[in-house]
Amino acid sequence: MKNKLTNLNDHLFAQIERLSEEERVGEKLIEEIGRAKAVGNIAKNIIDNARLVFDAQLAYDDTMRIRKLPEMLGIELRKEDD
Repeated sequence: MKNKLTNLNDHLFAQIERLSEEERVGEKLIEEIGRAKAVGNIAKNIIDNARLVFDAQLAYDDTMRIRKLPEMLGIELRKEDD
């Protein structure tokens, strides 16, 4: 599955690389800047949503011992962490 926060990080760095291409100038650069703004806005919403899920999990677990992280975060605990 490619819908994990680690994949989002990859997309954000790829966007930075596209913005850094020296041959991208004029209208092409303006278009890419618009795309980068859209990607950034969507990324912020995804991150805010993941943070909400994580915070809800912490609030639910009154011992503050995380037994299982929300699946959407894409993080699996090691066996010794369970």
